[in-house]
Amino acid sequence: MHRVFLSIGSNIGEKEKNCLQAISMLEQSGLIIDKKSCIYITKPWGFKNQPDFANMAVEAFTELEPAELLNLIKKIEKNMGRKPTVKYGPRVIDIDIIFYDNLIYESKNLTIPHPLMHERCFVLKPLNDIAPDFVHPVLKLTVKELLENLNL
Repeated sequence: MHRVFLSIGSNIGEKEKNCLQAISMLEQSGLIIDKKSCIYITKPWGFKNQPDFANMAVEAFTELEPAELLNLIKKIEKNMGRKPTVKYGPRVIDIDIIFYDNLIYESKNLTIPHPLMHERCFVLKPLNDIAPDFVHPVLKLTVKELLENLNL
């Protein structure tokens, strides 16, 4: 089983409910959800002229390989009604793979660890709830240290 950390966010409709529904759909698809963070309401990142987000993180276990996990996530997002929009724009659900074991992985469609996670409080704060001591395999800092290093 592979240990993965996922970031989940929504800013369209019932945001908190969307995040919890995504977790339920991940579980129904075979992921074992071990830990869930609190839900945080956060300001948008990147594209600022949009509603606030509900964000959370989960620790899960899966037999899926990285590309298979990404395909599953994209399927769940589509099934929940996610539509293409402007980059970093509004979305009913967004699920990102932050860490996958201690893997450093890059393909055309996927980079692990998530390449911008260390710049995003909306990723680090929920992740710190469930994995403060997890060490970023590239930056060699814990989640807690990455959060403390943010210029908030």
